[in-house]
Amino acid sequence: MLNTEDLRQIALWAADCAERVLPVFEAKAPDDTRAREAIAAIRAFAHSGTRTAYLRKVAWAAHAAAREVGDPAAAAAARAASAAAASAYTHPIATPHQVNHILGPAAYGAHATALGAADEAGVGEAEVRWAVEQAPPAVRNVVRRMPGRAPSRGRLGALFHQLDIGLRR
Repeated sequence: MLNTEDLRQIALWAADCAERVLPVFEAKAPDDTRAREAIAAIRAFAHSGTRTAYLRKVAWAAHAAAREVGDPAAAAAARAASAAAASAYTHPIATPHQVNHILGPAAYGAHATALGAADEAGVGEAEVRWAVEQAPPAVRNVVRRMPGRAPSRGRLGALFHQLDIGLRR
């Protein structure tokens, strides 16, 4: 069962992960505030706010920004912000889909950082390590109660899997 405090801990960690890569998005879309607004909204929830329609609205808006930005790294950064805002709606249902709500901000953040880097794999793995090190015990405990994420194809899938394994240790 997830309680509000679990969701707040997840939300705060998600906001930290997404905010870390916000400059990647803003470098390509300096006038687009949707990703920043999503991160601000999830931070407000994490600090005793409530889940409102506004939180869903900004999550979807950041998702739209990802589709529209036209740059893979910037799109991944906006997806990190969207996933962070959506993390407040993680359900206690133990499914792979729900674990993705928790892992998404960090995995998309690692992907945003890695895309285009000279050593994509190394940069992505370093970002995953950072996210795992920053995860509070509540995040780790919730991830451990969810089914493990199976390995999947592609670099993003590998980042999700590495993050899942790291948080379960």
